[in-house]
Formats: sequence, structure tokens, C-alpha cells
Amino acid sequence: MSDVPTAVPDSALLRTARRRTRVGLVAGGLAAYWPQFPRLLEQLQESARFVTRRFEEMGCEVVDAGFISDPQEAARAAEQLRKADCDIVVTFLTTYLTASMVLPIAQRTHTPVLVIDLQPTEAMDHPNTGTGEWLAYCGQCPLPEVANVFRRSGIAFRSVSGYLRDENAWKRIGRWISAAGVRGALRHGRHGLMGHLYPGMLDVSTDMTLVSAQFGGHVEVLEFDDLRVRVAAVTDEEAADRVALARSVFTLDDSVDESDLGWAARVSVGLDRLVEDFALDSLAYYHRGLDGEIHERLGAGMILGSSLLTARGVPVAGEYELRTSLAMLIADTMGAGGSFTELQALNFSDGVVEMGHDGPAHLGVSAENPLLRGLGVYHGKRGWGVSVEFDVRHGPVTTFGLGQEADGSFVFVASEGEVVPGPLLEIGNTTSRMDFGFDPGEWVDAWSATGIGHHWTVCTGHRAKDFRAAADLLGIPFRVVAGPGEL
Repeated sequence: MSDVPTAVPDSALLRTARRRTRVGLVAGGLAAYWPQFPRLLEQLQESARFVTRRFEEMGCEVVDAGFISDPQEAARAAEQLRKADCDIVVTFLTTYLTASMVLPIAQRTHTPVLVIDLQPTEAMDHPNTGTGEWLAYCGQCPLPEVANVFRRSGIAFRSVSGYLRDENAWKRIGRWISAAGVRGALRHGRHGLMGHLYPGMLDVSTDMTLVSAQFGGHVEVLEFDDLRVRVAAVTDEEAADRVALARSVFTLDDSVDESDLGWAARVSVGLDRLVEDFALDSLAYYHRGLDGEIHERLGAGMILGSSLLTARGVPVAGEYELRTSLAMLIADTMGAGGSFTELQALNFSDGVVEMGHDGPAHLGVSAENPLLRGLGVYHGKRGWGVSVEFDVRHGPVTTFGLGQEADGSFVFVASEGEVVPGPLLEIGNTTSRMDFGFDPGEWVDAWSATGIGHHWTVCTGHRAKDFRAAADLLGIPFRVVAGPGEL
């Protein structure tokens, strides 16, 4: 997906640079073969170099531990990869090798391992294949051996088998690399939590310690005063520049009040400084406020700046929804967008679920130029100002969010559907019509039963397999809601 709508100037919303996914790579084969078949080792090493280049083309930082031929070399490679703090370790079985060469890497790196075996071509040229040539094709031979030893050692096993230029295999490998990117984003992430819980929303309450315990990273507790002092320092010139940016990114409805737009622009600039000063990768916020005082005005002025930040790769969620801001970060890391959402209505005539939210939105999933609408009332909240309105791009979509169990453990939840055209609300919300392939009421029942909570994120594309892979690497459960024929 594109990072921003096509109508937005390329220079308007520069993506925030993220830490590259760090992939540890070790390839190997059996030392006994090298004196027997002198040309084999160089062929296998060239295959390993090809794999390295493919990972680099994915934008990964590759920590190449070299080619191993015995358990001693495996131990040295494991130590190198342990120190490298990788997001995933890929072990390339180029030919037969013993499980004793793979197990130390999985044990000592304390990192999820993906085992791959990619033979040189789709099939052997049998009339011209001798023993030495055949050995380059038998990387799958030790795979059951490795899987058995992993199971007996309590190590999660995952693998991809194929051939070097097998795009189906590389698609499956890419899914694991994307999941590793999520693991890296969470392990190293800094997640802002500003304000207080929306009164009474017990499901939204999230134990910050458990976020760090289960995902890694850090939750930074912020006050609205941290934003207040930064907004107060915004100059008239900076505010005018932000208004100009808003006019280039959004279509402005006639309901937009210029003073409200100007205030939202000041808050937007202050938000950028808050994110920069605290090195935030995501943010969740809420403040109730009272009678138009400064904190109420700050909370009401967040939508423009939060949407711009989300489009740049720093997701922002309203209503103090830490779990949803994390889900948005996960989705954005995968290139799937990720826009704050909730249930709005069911249309049984058309068989669709109407879903959306007021407040922050991911502009990159908008079907057309997003609209800024002026609102005199934010329903259920205090304050007034401008809000974002759009329909998610039509086509495949995935709803995704984080549930939390009675013991505090997190769970990934997803459901795949389609965004379809039709009548939409025009009330400053990001409303879309989603067809999940079965009765909307039954979908809502099944979705709610997963323990998802009030909010989640909308992602472009069918991404359930991607989220399943990320859950696997993170060691947490995954639940999917699908139609009766898809279960």
C-alpha cells in the first residue's frame, strides 16, 4: 500500500525512520562432503550469498554468521548471533547436516529461528546429476530431524522449503521477516500514554508492566501538561505552515472554522515536538476537561496532528487505547496501514458491518482525499474542533486488534473481509462498509467473543497469515473470525 493518499504531495508527509529488521543468517552443510565433492562447498556458499542479497533487498540489516560445517563452528556462529540481538535467526540448510549443528543456534541466541531449505532449481536434471550435484538438492533431508530435535528441546519450529528463485517460498519467508519486524518494533518501541482512562471503559484499561513483560519496549507516562508547554511555544509562522500542510493533505469542508483549524495546527506542531522529545513510536491519549479550559482544548485539538503523525508511521489512538495504538504500530510496521476503529452500525439489507471512529485516522488507507469536517460537538467527549472523515480504500481488508485474557496475557485477533461501496455517515468519522461474507450480526457476536475490547484497527489487504506469524514469533495466541465455510 502507499504510505499516503495519491493526492497528497510526496513531500508533505515524510515517513518516520524506523530501526531496520535485524536478521541473523547462518548457512551450513556437512564437513564430510567437502573432500569427497570438491566443487560442492563453493556452490552452496554461492546459494547462501544469494539468500543474503534477497534479505538485503527486503531492507533488512543482515548479520551473516557465515557457513558452518560442524558443531564447533555452529557454537561460534551462535555466540556471534547472540551478541547481535537479532529479531529473527534464519538457518539455511543447503544440504544435509546434523541437528547438532542447528540446535546450539536455536538454544543460545534466545531468538526465534526460521529454518529454510532452498534447492538450486525447481527440479534436478536427472541424466546429468551425480552424487555431488544431488547433495545440493537435499537440504530438505535433515528438516524432519531438526524439527524432531526442536520439539524435544521445547523450541518452536517453523520452516520454509522451496528453491532459490521460488517466489512462493520467498513470499512465505517474507511473511516471517515481516513478523520479525513487528517483534523488533515492539522490543525496541517507546509507547506514549497521555492523560487518563475514559471513565467507565474497563476493557480499555491495560497493565503497562505487562506490555513490557510480554512484548518488550517501554511505556512512557505523559501528562497533558507535557503537550501544553510545547503547544504554547509554537510560533505563528509554524502554525501557518501547518495550516498550509493541512490544506494540501485534506479537503476542507465548509463546516471547518478557521480558528479551530488554526488551533489544531498549533496542537499538531506541539505533538510533533512531544513525539520527538520523548522518542515515541506510538501514542494513546484521552483527557476529559471541563468548560473549555486548556486541557479540554488540547484534547479536542488532537485529531489533525494525530492523523498526520499516524500517516508518518507514528500511530496515535484516542480514548487512552494503548492496546489499539500497539495494534496500529504492528499493522503499520507490516505496511498494512492501521486506522483506529470501532463498531458503528449493522446494515442487514446489504449484509455489511459499518465500522469507523471519530478522532485519529491513518490517512494512508483512505479511498480518496481525506476530509476535514468541523464539529461543534464531539459525541461522548467534551470540546469541539475539526475531525477527519473518509472511507477506507475499497477491496480486501483485515480487522486486527489485541485482546487481553483473565491472566493478563495478550492475544492477537483478526478477521478478513472486503470494504464495499455504499452510503456512509457524514459526521466527521472514518466510516466504512465491511462485508465479512456472512450475517453481520453473527460476525459481531463472533468478533466480540474473542475478547477483542472496544477498539481495534482496520488494515488494508488480507493479513491474517501475517498477524498469525507475528503472534507465533511473539509467543502469544492468535484467533481469527471467519465465515462458516472458512473455519
